Amino acid sequence: MKRLVVALSALTLGVAVIAAPAVVSAWGNTGHRLIGVAAVRGLPEELPAFLRTPGAAAEVGELSREPDRTKGAGQPHDRERDTAHFIDMDDQGRVMDQRGMAIDALPRLKSEYDAALTTAGLDVDDAGYLPYAIMDGYQQLVRDFATWRVLNAAEARETDAGKRAWYREDRLRREALILRDMGYLGHYVGDGAQPHHTTIHYNGWSRDVPNPEGFTTSRQTHGAFEGAFTARVARLDAVEAAMTAPKLDGFDLRARVPAYLKTTLAEVLPFYRLEKAGGFGEGDARGATFALNRLAAGASELRDLFILAWRDSADDEIGWPKVKVAEVEAGTADPWLAMYGDD
Repeated sequence: MKRLVVALSALTLGVAVIAAPAVVSAWGNTGHRLIGVAAVRGLPEELPAFLRTPGAAAEVGELSREPDRTKGAGQPHDRERDTAHFIDMDDQGRVMDQRGMAIDALPRLKSEYDAALTTAGLDVDDAGYLPYAIMDGYQQLVRDFATWRVLNAAEARETDAGKRAWYREDRLRREALILRDMGYLGHYVGDGAQPHHTTIHYNGWSRDVPNPEGFTTSRQTHGAFEGAFTARVARLDAVEAAMTAPKLDGFDLRARVPAYLKTTLAEVLPFYRLEKAGGFGEGDARGATFALNRLAAGASELRDLFILAWRDSADDEIGWPKVKVAEVEAGTADPWLAMYGDD
């Protein structure tokens, strides 16, 4: 716990705890940490107390880096995971180019997405899976929260000492898994706030399409922005100050994720115009403001998805045989067989 609190304090002071990586990985270490920490620090009291601590915030911040740290493991790992960090859209919001589907019309399954792109003559490895990674991460967190709700309620009511001890142990295991899965979701939501992870212009303006405004085509563009530059200008207090109020009404996961990514895509052109104008030079406040606003957008969206996942979990059912969360919390169902299992 002391190590985690120290790490959080370092972020608050704007210290880059670890240098920016040499390879491209959205936001580098500093940005991903800040998004995870800010999102957890913004959670309301309706979420469990174990999440609303400095240690939990720091842990999610650290775990938000994890999907970048596991890259390059080989196949099939890399095919399924390394392509999950981005989705390359053209300027009109279609995957890759006009042959691809609109981001608002994603197929239900990733396999259907692959098939549609292949049929259109596009390379699925180049297209990326980011929206599916966010949706999958959200759904996993709902299941985590549902399981925790059941274990927590059962532990509080159980009169058998052996069963109560097992519920407690399994609740603690689930709390560790929740922090991990919050970190993983945080990584992909964070990726989705970085304009370069939503566009064919992901590392300098694409050389395959017209460039009428003469934007940079440098292959250093992506890494320089999200790594060394962000580490230099980003501060936790500034990110938190730029976060927006929660947007929780009318939630539909399959509509929310594309809308979020389209909002980020709309920042691609402003980024390149700002870069051309020298806005990311030393001491220029315009670049710092741009980076902080993007980090804050990621933290705001992540905070909202954490809250929404918690709320969704109240209506879930879990285990086998299935047990309804609401019934266990109301004390009208015994979840022992669903949780411990019956061989």
